[in-house]
Amino acid sequence: MSTTTVQKSATADQAPAPAAPGRTRRRGERSLLGTLTSHGILTVASLIALFPIAWLVFLSLGPDKDDYLHPERIWSKMTFDNYSFVLQETNFFDWLKSSLVVSLGTTVIGVLIAATTGYAVSRMRFPGYKKFMWVLLVTQMFPVAVLMVPMYQILSELQLIDTYLGLILVYCSTAVPYCAWLMKGYFDTIPFEIDEAGRVDGLSPFGTFLRLILPLARPGLAVAAFYSFITAFGEVAFATTFLLDDEKYTFAVGLQSFVSEHDAQRNLMAATAVLIAIPVSAFFYLVQKNLVTGLTAGGTKG
Repeated sequence: MSTTTVQKSATADQAPAPAAPGRTRRRGERSLLGTLTSHGILTVASLIALFPIAWLVFLSLGPDKDDYLHPERIWSKMTFDNYSFVLQETNFFDWLKSSLVVSLGTTVIGVLIAATTGYAVSRMRFPGYKKFMWVLLVTQMFPVAVLMVPMYQILSELQLIDTYLGLILVYCSTAVPYCAWLMKGYFDTIPFEIDEAGRVDGLSPFGTFLRLILPLARPGLAVAAFYSFITAFGEVAFATTFLLDDEKYTFAVGLQSFVSEHDAQRNLMAATAVLIAIPVSAFFYLVQKNLVTGLTAGGTKG
């Protein structure tokens, strides 16, 4: 064995062992710094979103109408008298009845029209079916101030001024175009083979829509229902114009009774706003299981 060979062997024996490979990060796994950063951002965003609600509840506990100017004084004199006054001395329950009638009526009629419209455009091919959806979208371009006068004239001729039905029809004109686009996008995600299977089983087009398609479109219906309900529940301009009887006022109009030319009872407005949030929160709880699914799935195709 040569000297060169011996030296190479000794050098190989003295070479350091290879370092142990570091821990490989799995796909989708975040580092500790990334996790802490994302959680911190989400926490701050949650606090920002919850602050207005907490502030409203806090102001509603102040007994005086000017407590919002000195909120630090509320801590020493918190009371639920504002809630008692709103429930006992105002037309709160009449406002609640009117709001629920108008909102639920808009939800039922609006979702029914939007679902049938979206399904027809998604599945049927008739002259102008593509332009039809764009025409619906164009109706949303006009501001409320422009629509107020012609709508008032139409409702007056139909003797629907100061009626729940008139206000429901007005709100449907706002909710249906958006919900129709939403439902059309959701129906596009449902395979057309399901319709063909229904036809093979002897179902009519309406029977296929009612028995097969609607159950699969439940998440999309939940989103459309929630949008229609919120649109009708919080609208002010149309309700103020078309409702004349104070017993038929919705919540949005009833809140204006706490504001006069020279005075504003902001403590009572805050308490009423907190009470108003209860039925909206209950409705959201009923549809929240399907809400996120409908929002994401409805936008995958269109």
